[in-house]
Amino acid sequence: MTFNTLLRYIIGAGLLISSCQAAAQSPFKLPDLGTSALQALPIEKEQALGNVMMMQIRSGSPLLQDPVLDEYLTSLGNRLVANANDVRFPFTFFWINNPAINAFAFYGGHVGVHSGLIAQSDNESQFASVLGHEIAHVTQRHLARRIQKAQDNSALTIAGMIAGVLATVVAPDAGMAIIAANSTQAALSQLTHSRKAEQEADRFGMQTLHAAGFDATQSAEFLSKLAAQTRFKNKPPVFLLTHPLPDSRISDVRLRAQQYSPVRLMESTKFQLAKSRVLARNQYKSEDAQAFFERELKHSSKLDNRALQYGLALSLLDQDKYLLAENIILKLLSNEPDNLFYLDAYTDILIGQEKAAEAVKLLQEKHEFRPNNQVITLNFANAAIEAKQYNKAAQLLKIFLLDKPEHSLAIDLLSKVYKEQDNKSAYHETKASLLAQYGAYIQAADEIQRALNNVKKQETVKASRLKALLSQYRQMQKELAKL
Repeated sequence: MTFNTLLRYIIGAGLLISSCQAAAQSPFKLPDLGTSALQALPIEKEQALGNVMMMQIRSGSPLLQDPVLDEYLTSLGNRLVANANDVRFPFTFFWINNPAINAFAFYGGHVGVHSGLIAQSDNESQFASVLGHEIAHVTQRHLARRIQKAQDNSALTIAGMIAGVLATVVAPDAGMAIIAANSTQAALSQLTHSRKAEQEADRFGMQTLHAAGFDATQSAEFLSKLAAQTRFKNKPPVFLLTHPLPDSRISDVRLRAQQYSPVRLMESTKFQLAKSRVLARNQYKSEDAQAFFERELKHSSKLDNRALQYGLALSLLDQDKYLLAENIILKLLSNEPDNLFYLDAYTDILIGQEKAAEAVKLLQEKHEFRPNNQVITLNFANAAIEAKQYNKAAQLLKIFLLDKPEHSLAIDLLSKVYKEQDNKSAYHETKASLLAQYGAYIQAADEIQRALNNVKKQETVKASRLKALLSQYRQMQKELAKL
């Protein structure tokens, strides 16, 4: 199984995973929101609520698990957060595999981005402007304010809030009718922001964009682009369903943008490569993507067409046209031997050609210089698995998980190692953590019981730890049942 195939498996399964150790140390506790005495939503409760919602999103939406895209999005998002005001906790950025133009934010600093957003952005400043806007919704606590202003908190339930968030962030056009049918959810759960909240997010988002070194005028350009689409389509872009765009808002954003001088920025290569990756693997079928990139290359007047070449290589790789893809990637690597986008693609090409040992040798050298990079480490571990070097893969993944204990793909790769090594106890424990990450605690408990059944008599410490984890999962199920 190539790295790309494994990624698609996880996307299809809709899974994110966490280590059992992390689960045992950090059991979630549902915040008490069902009391009329609630006057505010403290930060710790907001984070707890966000974690529960994130768990439900993992199980109910097509998350895009791609280390290369994750690295780009997280790096860009953190750059904006570092320049934002009133940041109270770390942010988490994640992708939704959906061609719609949309992004959303909810409790606890969670920001989701549809793959279609980057596909329709003309430049990195436009893409970053939407992220900055969503970050502002969180830092200004627009959703938390709704709870504070509610007249009757006794009717507010976490289940209703989660249902509203899921309906609006995953399928806003379909979810609005569902939400509107329930008065409590209509007032408190949906992510459709008020005009005042949108204006505030526009203002703070633009400040953040400018402070981070982007072209703040592109905020107005992107909103104008979306507004133009509504004039030619019966159905507006999904983003506008949760972020209403009256004419007054467009005027306000344009006037605000005039406070900033346009910034002449060099075209971001990483943005262009990320956009090509999304176009090749998420917006088009592989054959259509190949035709698209060939057409663009034929008519391109740019001297620097690396992103188009890269997209073409991915479309060829995904059709198992390894030699054609390899010719392109090797030329790109000759100029940028440490480019993560190219290294990731070349690893899949080598594995597809049954040359996993060559990939291991290449990535061993890269890993020595960048031991903490997730793209290199995960590709290295996957290549080691394909080369049947299971001990090497296990060592890489265990060290990696010390720093990122909730990384889904790393845990999934480790479970594959355990399966190949016939380590049944460790395999079932890892499978349990995978199930627990999206709230299937009953099934997770069953897997822990299977792990216990395969523990040797002399492994008393391990047995005690698993029994404690079994109790932990059962308690988590009780908490979840309160919804």
